[in-house]
Amino acid sequence: MALCVGLTGGIGSGKTSVSRIFAELGAGVVDTDEISHTLTGPAGMAMEAIRLAFGDEFIAPDGALDRAAMRTLIFTDSTAKARLEAILHPMIRSRALLATLQSEAPYTMLVAPLLLETGSYEEVVKRVLVVDCEERMQIMRTMQRASLSEEQVRAIMANQLPRKARLARADDIIVNNGSLDDLREQVQTLHQAYLALAKS
Repeated sequence: MALCVGLTGGIGSGKTSVSRIFAELGAGVVDTDEISHTLTGPAGMAMEAIRLAFGDEFIAPDGALDRAAMRTLIFTDSTAKARLEAILHPMIRSRALLATLQSEAPYTMLVAPLLLETGSYEEVVKRVLVVDCEERMQIMRTMQRASLSEEQVRAIMANQLPRKARLARADDIIVNNGSLDDLREQVQTLHQAYLALAKS
């Protein structure tokens, strides 16, 4: 099997930007968030199970998951979060593993926000790449991107590994506190290293 690098980082750290640059350079990219959105989109494979578990009030008019309603529920009810994860995580995992195994790229990035928290992909991930940035930047970026309050962003961050623990488990680290050019330079350096590893 080709080299698989697990790409992770806290919310708002810049995982999507990093994975996009890797893809431009020729890496395979399997994004668990994208898989999740497909599963919970209109006619998504997870939608009937979600309807049965939570009811029609969490289904948008187009048949997709009403993300705002579900986010509000999860924010106040940890058991609801566990029920949703029990539906989604096995589906996401099976599709991500299949896509990783089928990748024909020189190496593949498996993008998983909870890579280290769940340990779900240990059998395929050979290196862990953590995208890191200052906490205040995480909060600001997420509030702008997702229209969330600071309280909501901090609640999400509380469900992720603490920054120090995440960095301690990284094989490679990209620091995303600067410009896009700086980010691109770090990715290009790692891309060359991963190409060499994939050939060894």
